[in-house]
Formats: sequence, C-alpha cells, structure tokens
Amino acid sequence: MKSLHTRAVVYGLVIVLGLLSALPNLLSPTMSGKLPDWYQQNTVSLGLDLQGGSHLLLEADIQELFASEHEAMAGELTNSLREADIRYGRIQMTDRGIELPVRQPERVSEAASLARKLATDTPDGTRRFDVDINGGRLVLTLTESWRAGISRDAVERSLEVVRRRLDETGLVEPSITRQGSDGILVQMPGVADPSEIRELLGTTAKMTFHWAARATAEEDIATIILPGAYEDRDYKLEERVAIAGEHIRDARMAFNPDTNEPVVNFKLDDKGARLFGDMTRNNIGRPLAIVLDGEVITAPVIRSAIGASGEISGGFTTTEASNLALLLRAGALPVPLYVVEERTVGPDLGSDAIAMGLTTGLLGAAMVIAFMIGLYGRWGLIACVGLTVNIGLVFGILSLLGATLTLPGIAGIILTIGMAVDANILINERIREESRQGKPAWMALREGFGKAYRTILDSNFTTLIAVSLLFLFGSGPVRGFAVTIGIGLVTSLFTAIAVTRLIMEWRIRGRAREPLVISGIALLDRLSERGVNFMRGRVIGLMVSAVFSIAAIALFVQPGLKYGVDFTGGTVVEVQAQGVTVDKLRTTLQAKDLEDAAIQEAGADGRFLIRLPAEQGVPGATAEQVALLKTAVTSVEPTAEFPKVDMVGPKVSGGFSDATILAILLAGVGMLAYLWFRFESHFAWAATLTIALDLTKTIGFFALAGVEFNLTAVAALLALMGYSVNDKVVVFDRIRENIRKTPDRPMLELLNDSISSTLTRTVFTSVTTFLALLPMGIAGGAAVASFALPMLFGIVIGTSSSVFIASPILYYLGQRRSRKGLAQLRPTAEEIRKELELIP
Repeated sequence: MKSLHTRAVVYGLVIVLGLLSALPNLLSPTMSGKLPDWYQQNTVSLGLDLQGGSHLLLEADIQELFASEHEAMAGELTNSLREADIRYGRIQMTDRGIELPVRQPERVSEAASLARKLATDTPDGTRRFDVDINGGRLVLTLTESWRAGISRDAVERSLEVVRRRLDETGLVEPSITRQGSDGILVQMPGVADPSEIRELLGTTAKMTFHWAARATAEEDIATIILPGAYEDRDYKLEERVAIAGEHIRDARMAFNPDTNEPVVNFKLDDKGARLFGDMTRNNIGRPLAIVLDGEVITAPVIRSAIGASGEISGGFTTTEASNLALLLRAGALPVPLYVVEERTVGPDLGSDAIAMGLTTGLLGAAMVIAFMIGLYGRWGLIACVGLTVNIGLVFGILSLLGATLTLPGIAGIILTIGMAVDANILINERIREESRQGKPAWMALREGFGKAYRTILDSNFTTLIAVSLLFLFGSGPVRGFAVTIGIGLVTSLFTAIAVTRLIMEWRIRGRAREPLVISGIALLDRLSERGVNFMRGRVIGLMVSAVFSIAAIALFVQPGLKYGVDFTGGTVVEVQAQGVTVDKLRTTLQAKDLEDAAIQEAGADGRFLIRLPAEQGVPGATAEQVALLKTAVTSVEPTAEFPKVDMVGPKVSGGFSDATILAILLAGVGMLAYLWFRFESHFAWAATLTIALDLTKTIGFFALAGVEFNLTAVAALLALMGYSVNDKVVVFDRIRENIRKTPDRPMLELLNDSISSTLTRTVFTSVTTFLALLPMGIAGGAAVASFALPMLFGIVIGTSSSVFIASPILYYLGQRRSRKGLAQLRPTAEEIRKELELIP
C-alpha cells in the first residue's frame, strides 16, 4: 500500500505540473495579466493557418553570387598578369569558373604560379580556387569549401538584412528563420496581403554611384549602358563603381523645399564622406548616376563638392521614397532573393478552422468516451480519465516547448484521442483474459499489465518511426502534426501504463482476492473463446487483396492522382467576388496574359478557385503571377477578397515529391529493421508487405475518390503506416507468445487462435479511432479532407489486413523457413541457459 501511495504522489505531481503548464492557454487576458511574465509566455502559439497571416519562402540566387566571385577572380588575375607583363586573351566565364588563354606559351607556368598565389591570398590562407593548365589556357575553378563558405555567409547576411527590413516596417512579431542551405522562411501573422512585403524583400537594393562616360573616353575604360528607372532612356556609364552604397549610414524620406516633391536624404559614414568629397570636388560639371539594382534612379550634374550627406530625387511618390529610404537604411542584400513559396490565409478562414477543429475534436472525443463507458462501464470511465489527462499533458508539453499549433496539429490531437485508447483496450482485454482463467483481481491486474506492456511498447515505437520521419521530411503545418502525434504517443504510454494502473489498483483495494469482472460484447467474447478459422480463407484473402492493389495501381496510372499545388507547383488562389461570372473572370485573366488559368466555382456566393501552372525557368516568375492575378481580379471587382493563396515554385514542389518518396521508403525500412530485431525476419517481412498492400489501396482511394493529394495527404499515409503496423504488432505479439507456449502446435491452428484472441482488441481499437476521426471526415471540409477521409478508409483497410492478410503471409513465410530447417523464433536467454545446463 505504501507503494500505491508513493506512486500516487509522484504521478499526481507529474500530472499537476503538466496541467499547470497548459493552464495559461485557458486563462482570459485579464487573468493571464496577473501571472509572471515567464508563465504568461508558456502558451501554445497558433499557426498561420489558424490565426491568419502570410508565409513566404525566399530562395537566395547563389549562382549569381558565384558569377560575381568569378568576375572578381578574373579582375584580380588580369591585374596581376598586366603587372607581370604577361599577355592574355579574352576571358571565358563558365558555370564552374573562368578560362583565360595566355598568349605567351613559354610563360604559362609563370601565369599559373601567379594565379595560385592569388588563390591563397585570404586572411586565413584558405584556398579560394584551383588552378589548372589546359593547352595554354588557365582554368580557375572555385573550391567546394570556398563555394560552401561564401554561400553560407551570403544566406546569413541576407537573413540579417531581411530581419532589419521587416523591423523597419514595424511588422508585428514576424518569424524569420533559415530553411535548408539557401532558403529563408518568413512568417507574418495577421498579414493578409504580403505583396508589399514580397516586393520589399525581393529588392536587392544594391546601390552604386557611377560617373557618366565621357564623350572622349579612353578606350581602356570599360563602360556599361543601363536603363532609367523612371525615364524611358538609357545611360552610358563607366563600369567602375565610383562609390558603393555600403557607405550610406542613414537615409530618410523628406520633401524638397523648392519643388515639394518627395526625395531621399542620405548620410555617409566617415570613409564614404571623404571619398565622396574628393571625387565630387574633382568632377564638378560632370553627371553622377545613382544606380539601384541595375537601373538609373537619377543622374544629376555635380555643381559643387559634396560632403557627408546628399539628396536623391527621381520623381518618386511618397511610398516609393519611403521604401527606398528603408532599403538603404537596412542595407543591400548580398544576393537576390526570389519568392519560391507563398501561402496566405485570411483571418476569417483561420477562425473558421479553429471552430471546425474544436467542434469536430470535442464531438469525436465525446463519441470515444461514450463508446468506452458503454463497453467497459466503470473500467471504461477509468480509461477516459486517463485519456483526459493525456490530452492535458499533450497541451502542457506543447506549451513548455513553445510549439505552434496548426490545423494538421489539431488533426493529430484528434487522432491521438483514438490511438491513446488503444493501450487501454489492450490492457482491459488482457485483464479480462486473465480473469476468465479464474485468477483473483490483483493477479489478473498484474498479469494483464505485464503482458500488455511489451506489446504497447512495440506498437508505439513502430508508429514513432513513421512520425519522426514525417517531422524530418515534412514542412510547416505538417511538422506540427508530427509533433502532436509524437508527444501524444509518449504521454499515452504514461497515462495507460502508470495512471490507469494506479486508479485500477486503487479501485480493487480491499477486494484484491475477488474475481475482477470487466464487461464486454458477448458475441465477440464467444468468437474469441470458440475461435474462428480465419486461415481457411487465406488464399482467397490474398488473391482479393492482390486484385484490389493491382486495381489501385491501375487507378494511380489512369486517371492518376489529383495532385495539389504542393507537388505540381503553381498557384491556387481562393477569390471572393460578388456579382462576377466565370466567363467575365476568364476573359479578364486572358487579357492579362493568364490564359492558362483554370477557374472553378467554389460555391454560390461568388467564390472561385483559380489555378495557375508554375512558371518554369525564370526565378521568382511564379510569385509574380500572384500579384498579376490579384490586379486582374480587382480590375473587375474592386472589393474582391482573397481569403487564401497557395503559391509553390517548381523547385520547391520537386523537393516535396522527393522528400515524400524518401520518407515513405525510410519509414518502411525502419519498421522492417525494428520488427526484425524484436521478432524475426519473416514477421518483419509479413508486416512490411501487408503495409505496402494497405498503402497501394489507400492511394487507389485517392485516385478513385478524387481527393487532393497534398502534403496533408502525405501525413495521412505515414500516419496510416504507423497505425497499420500497430495493429499487426498486437497480433504478431500474440502469435509469438503462443509459439513459445506451445511450439509443437500446428501453425494454422496457432494462427487462428492468436487472431481470435486479439479480435476484440482489433475491432474495438479500430472503432474508437474511427469514431474520433468521423466528425472531422464529415464536417471538416476541404481543409482536412486530404487527411481525414484517407484515414477513415485506411482504418478499415488496416484492420481487415491485420486479420486476413498479415497472418497468411506470415504462414507462408514461416513454412518456407521451416523447410530450411530454421526455428520460427530465435531462442530466449532463458531457453539458451536451460540448453547449456543440459550439456554434460
């Protein structure tokens, strides 16, 4: 009894701490304001799909960075060769470096030595490029380490510039993080139209000052021709930069006192002021062009020497002058950034998603609780108490981690409700089996928990393999799903094994030697006790499964899956425009060169879905489609709204496809390896092959039902893999137990007995998970259809395959193993010890 009290105190303390961690999420702002700051911040953040906002994924154009590095290499090398009086020909730029012909063959080695000296001319002596000689030509190639270093540095500096620019705009709590090797993810809560931010972040803002080329310019002075930003004319300028914009330390929008036009006043740092003063003093009467990102803003004639400050005028609007000043203050991007993914959710859509998730989640939980209480009575109520504690602990841990709750995350919590009950059902059924053998309550409880523990651990671990891969390869909201499922599995272990057992032991206190009666369904109990010859239909079952899987593969080929924008790339915009017809919308888009747009009515209240294919080849072109489409729609209906925008560039969509295939393959390999370790090779192969058949049928369901296949669908597939293998592990664990108990028993009889004895658990678990997801599948809408509907289908398929497919495959693999003279199971440590004792 002392043990019971001690555990009650320890478990109670853990539960109280977990629930206290979740408490700030439930308090009103008034009550929350009375708490310490650190405790107020211990809350779950809402994702952009729930609170509304915009998500931009920017990709750094690293190739342009390498091109600039090649130009710098060429400049340094030609200067060195001129100083050494070595003649050379025209430089050729390649993707990997530069090639320079040397006109004096006898001095090629000398030129190569000069190049190698330049290669290590860095502060730390790091070699920047390799030098090779190819038929009288010097070939300079950037080293991989240098390429990686300058790429990393450019992205880090870009990250800082993006952060400074957004800080200057006064945007509320933007999230700016690095993603991958060359990506920057910007999340902006509450921003329904990110067009201005997109333009702000996509502008490199590289400002330089160039002197206008003289009419009698010397031949060796390189010149360039650049277009005017605000005038329809070209400017011939000296290519050499007179002064770089990096010397600008401040810039502000102001109004010219004479013309009252918006201008930008700038101030230079000390070094820049000296350079600017000297060069303007020596070039009075000469035009000085101010160039921003390859366009001439203005080219005023210098009338007198200019010191530490100056003025930029160019016929700006107030907004243009303010943005230019902001860009100059924040600094130039070291490389161009292109928007390769954009997602926007309006605030109304976000609040609708919260309401939907809350309603369907509560309804699903209520149905599960009603089923458990109706099935097991007061023992089912104990399981429901554990389930409630489990959900509280999930929110407590999410709050402690500062996690973000997304719509797929809500789906994950709802799925957790169904899956968490699995452990309680398994325990209850084990206890009922022990009680039917005449054991007293305390022994039935101990044996039931002991035998169920190993099965629960194996099944949850295999599910965690799929979930962890979903987290590693998933993106954005889908990772939120993986986090909630993973935490839910861990907390369900604690509540089922520890909390539920504690309550049950307390419940039988004083009646430990009496029989323990847990109710169930009489029909299933009779089937389990009498046994059903499931293996009699093994051939038919496998043939039917194979036919369905082949049909599913055929559906995958033709008509194929309805891929979402995550995989096809392109743009999907939800438009709400009252009084606009499809024909009018199509005509307007065609006039704006958007003839590839597919328009679909999404309701009778002026709602449309407009899809545009991804633009190939040109960086950032797909992002420009969004702005062009919005302009076209608002030209027809100025009050049009855009509740949701999804834009994915071709490179990102290709990455999603590769990651999906890799995640599914790795999940299969991981489960195979774990089951091989915990059971035997034929058990592992039987489970893996059955899961493969389940997946093909589910993919066939996507094709047949026309459900969109997107990243949420990938989450459903990986969750199904975990759920399906969970079912198989329970059956296989009973088969393993029976083989060890009666190794000489005929295999078919043993398999039938194992399936029959776990039938109640298989059916009850499937029912609870199905009930938990059913409200979401019916009322969740398009936002979660790609998850809920395949999951409901997969639960039915996974349950049937556990009974009719997995065991027959195991039987045939076991027969093959027997013909090779191998045992069905490897010997346990106890069996090995007994055999050693028999050796004389």
